[in-house]
Amino acid sequence: MSFHTPPLILIADDDKVTRMGLRQAMEQEGYQVVEAIDGASCIAIFSRLRPDIVLLDAIMPTMDGFACCARIQQLQSTTPTPVLIITGLEDQDSVDQAFAAGAVDYITKPVHWAVLRQRVRRLIQQVRLYQQLEQANFELQRLATVDSLTQVANRRRFDEYLDNEWQRMMREQLPLSLILCDIDCFKSYNDTYGHQAGDDCLRQVAQAIQRAAKRAIDLPARYGGEEFAVILPNTEQAGAIQVAHDIRVGIKRLEIAHVNSKVTAIVTVSLGVVTTIPNQDNSPEKLIMAADKALYQAKAEGRDRDRICTID
Repeated sequence: MSFHTPPLILIADDDKVTRMGLRQAMEQEGYQVVEAIDGASCIAIFSRLRPDIVLLDAIMPTMDGFACCARIQQLQSTTPTPVLIITGLEDQDSVDQAFAAGAVDYITKPVHWAVLRQRVRRLIQQVRLYQQLEQANFELQRLATVDSLTQVANRRRFDEYLDNEWQRMMREQLPLSLILCDIDCFKSYNDTYGHQAGDDCLRQVAQAIQRAAKRAIDLPARYGGEEFAVILPNTEQAGAIQVAHDIRVGIKRLEIAHVNSKVTAIVTVSLGVVTTIPNQDNSPEKLIMAADKALYQAKAEGRDRDRICTID
């Protein structure tokens, strides 16, 4: 849920006078307000606008506030929207029913406006804190799975994604391809230009690999040092070879000077490509070994090329 600025309050009440009073109280606090006249319109508006808080009358025709609240819970995203039920019923059963339906709080009629304002203010603060926590957790997760230098996936994310996609492709009996990519003569590049230039070279190569791996399900990763990998789910050998070609050509087009390269005067890469339909007799480790074997072959044959290998 994206937090609106200022916060958006959805008021659902079949009584026009009550809605007007609630609107006035909320607008005096600086909130945006949208109104619904019954449960059905409340659900429709909630689905469309995803307000920050819902103020919901308990007793409405056709769909009462309890049923409406329960339906809102079913529509909730990862960040829940608080529902405050306004009820003229003060018996314990009604209070229990409100909380059972998913309400986080309730207030009784006639509305005590100071109490309502305070409770809404508290709920707004809770929503903000929840969102900040969610964003912080997302950022921590991103940092845990992204290589800080190149901003592509790190080795941890590579291992996790390869295992997941291996299992998924095995279930669906679809091809899984892997490319291992190594910068040619990178040690001499660092020796010639310095480690700061080496870091910049790694960043540019990573960006070129990202551009070549176009689909959302493709995962470019820094495998280690000057070595990168690309996981290509549901990709036949011909498609993987094309991606490897695009990577190699894309990096040459960067024209990063490398006067001490054994290949040419610019930075180049060698690549190993492997494709298989995962099964119980093979494993992600064997896929990596096969790609590494193909990469070794590409380097042995003179670098700046891609080679294909099959799983034994």
